[in-house]
Amino acid sequence: MRAVEVLVTGKVQGVAFRAYAAREADRLGVAGWVRNRSDGTVHALVEGEEEAVESMLAWLRRGSPSARVHHLAVVDTDPDDLVGFVVEP
Repeated sequence: MRAVEVLVTGKVQGVAFRAYAAREADRLGVAGWVRNRSDGTVHALVEGEEEAVESMLAWLRRGSPSARVHHLAVVDTDPDDLVGFVVEP
């Protein structure tokens, strides 16, 4: 199991980024959450099998169709046995 916290910068709010991220997380079978931050970035926690987490990180680097991701900051963290993927406000 691997868990990462991710901060996504660029044009990532107002472009359905969180909804698309949740759909991709469900498809990949990873758990965690995604939320907008007041500074215009998107913050996420992704947890799952190594290959699935890497695939989710690859998706986050691209983002939703209308998004323009400029940078992805990834920090490994301890897995927490999360279940499901939640879109937070």
